[in-house]
Amino acid sequence: MSLIVQKYGGTSVGDPARILNVARRVIATQQAGHQVVVVVSAMSGVTDGLIKLAKAVCDTPPEREMDMLLATGEQTTIALTAMAIHSLGHHAVSLTGAQAGIVTDGVHTKAKIQNISPRKIHGFLDAGNIVVVAGFQGETHEGQTTTLGRGGSDLTAIAIAAAIKADLCQIFTDVEGVFTCDPRIVPTAHKIEEISYDEMLEMASSGSKVMQSRSVEFAKKFGVPFEVRSSFTNNPGTIVKEESMSMEQVVIRGVSIERNQAKVTITEVADTPGSASRIFKAIADAGIIVDMIVQNVSLAGTTDISFTLNKDELPKARKVLDPLVCEIGKSIVAQDGIAKLSVVGIGMRSHSGTAAKLFEALSAGNINIQMISTSEIKIAVIIDEAKAAEAANLVHEAFGL
Repeated sequence: MSLIVQKYGGTSVGDPARILNVARRVIATQQAGHQVVVVVSAMSGVTDGLIKLAKAVCDTPPEREMDMLLATGEQTTIALTAMAIHSLGHHAVSLTGAQAGIVTDGVHTKAKIQNISPRKIHGFLDAGNIVVVAGFQGETHEGQTTTLGRGGSDLTAIAIAAAIKADLCQIFTDVEGVFTCDPRIVPTAHKIEEISYDEMLEMASSGSKVMQSRSVEFAKKFGVPFEVRSSFTNNPGTIVKEESMSMEQVVIRGVSIERNQAKVTITEVADTPGSASRIFKAIADAGIIVDMIVQNVSLAGTTDISFTLNKDELPKARKVLDPLVCEIGKSIVAQDGIAKLSVVGIGMRSHSGTAAKLFEALSAGNINIQMISTSEIKIAVIIDEAKAAEAANLVHEAFGL
């Protein structure tokens, strides 16, 4: 008998009919001879509704109380899912994150999992139950309820799979798997059968919305292979696992587009030790996440430093950097309306010419490159957001995806 963890997202449990559909899937898995742990998200739209309620009574709700409130979304779903399983003649028990033994640090609204004690889960499984666990939440050593932030239910499923030494972890969502590019942007994109953790991490950080980066990082750290698949079909999905020799034969695994980006350039920065440190310490202290960083060649003792960030963070960045400009540079130039296009593939390690092919494809479409960043398995470029879709299609075709 194998042990399987299945996670169902908000759209998969969006209404009573879909919850019953999930119950049937879970029961079928158990009847196939498996023990099953089910991790569920809040029903689609519930979390946004709870946030709206909070802001209706308090402009800046305390984070501790927000965790208490938001945790109820998943608790509603676990109870309804367990009830649905019972209504179909099978046994299920629902557990909150705390009851499932998920211990976190004390950072409210974005806690990190520190430990999982799976004793209760194993006990209920051994008694013949399907165990339904609330995703997205846990409890500190002091008994405080916490939530895990974006992608928290995926993280819960993978962490539980690691803790109980599950044979398989399945992430059910509203898409059929990981595609070579977003099919809404590139109609010829197709589903990838298997992808390495590193490739999935790069795609997640480059705009692919299928999985959050930290869930993939956790899976890689603890060696948890998982499958991303649709809860609305029975088709196989995409397996995410350790890389193998055969994977390197594919030079580029996928193309990602990340919109809603902005670029900040600080001109004529003194080319002396400590100048960049002052810029990025101010950014870090404001809690702003920076993506690409480029420093131009020094001329006459000064240089331009450019970096990209989420467009929504631009006003905050201007606020913290404006007071520094007169001390470390000449001016700040901010630009939105840009997008990041990335090509990802572990095959880059052993194949040459990837950058040349990427730049040639963009040149053929008269698409200007504003910034370039590389890693061992990724090349990312900043381009005009208005040309993002055209660029993705050109690049997708150029690499034969």
